[in-house]
Amino acid sequence: MSKVAFIGLGVMGYPMAGHLVTQGHDVYVYNRSIDKAEAWQAQYHGRIAVTPCEAALEADVVFVCVGNDDDLRSVVYGDHGALAGMAAGAVLVDHTTASAQVAREIGIIAAQQGVGFVDAPVSGGQAGAENGALAIMCGASNEDFERAEPVMQAYAKTITHLGPVGNGQLTKMVNQICIAGLVQGLSEGVAFAINAGLDAKQALSAIGGGAAGSWQMANRGETMVDDEFEFGFAVDWMRKDLSICLAEAQDNGSELPVTALVDGFYEQVQAHGGHRWDTSSLLRRLPRKDKS
Repeated sequence: MSKVAFIGLGVMGYPMAGHLVTQGHDVYVYNRSIDKAEAWQAQYHGRIAVTPCEAALEADVVFVCVGNDDDLRSVVYGDHGALAGMAAGAVLVDHTTASAQVAREIGIIAAQQGVGFVDAPVSGGQAGAENGALAIMCGASNEDFERAEPVMQAYAKTITHLGPVGNGQLTKMVNQICIAGLVQGLSEGVAFAINAGLDAKQALSAIGGGAAGSWQMANRGETMVDDEFEFGFAVDWMRKDLSICLAEAQDNGSELPVTALVDGFYEQVQAHGGHRWDTSSLLRRLPRKDKS
């Protein structure tokens, strides 16, 4: 078992850090809000640090799961950042969905002090984190991946090494690009079923085992029909992720017309107060006879 640190106890990090404890690791946590850290400690009996640096002291592996590039830099760099407390030979693993550029930047700076780095964004949502069933996409050297992978098993369903630092974040962008178009298509299908007079839940059940089936349909189809969106992966976070995808596409010459269109649709959802609604709330843009 390892001595590890976990920085960031949001809806994903909180249960992920808990799984590390239940697997027998010695876990030190840091969270910007001390109340959340204290609640985690009461539940899992790990230890609380007052800075990322303190959490990282003597840790074999330091995990980070925060909001965006700026949040990531704020907990990694500086006198109180995680790198200031890490010794040569330790590994920093970033589970934030961030840009490939910041991953490469941190990888270079970490290497300068003999610290390994793995960019390791995750997919599977809050339920995947709580159930220890996340898909983890990793960019790292072979050596750094091999040191971090056994510890990440605590909350993973799959862990894939995709090449050098940055490739984990690029693969997560592929994930978000695919989801954006899929959720829009599912929204249109649900609205069409309702407007056509079908039992929409029955229709989704009928097609869910065929070629149209997806995680989104299985996990969000019925709540979409019921007009329930006060849960799940927030629209604000999806727009942050899609902005990363669109910026990267400009750099690598990709065209993302559907992704850009759906990002604009999410902007409309935000304008109607849906900042924290689940991403399946794209349905609320569409006319439905049961909502007229």
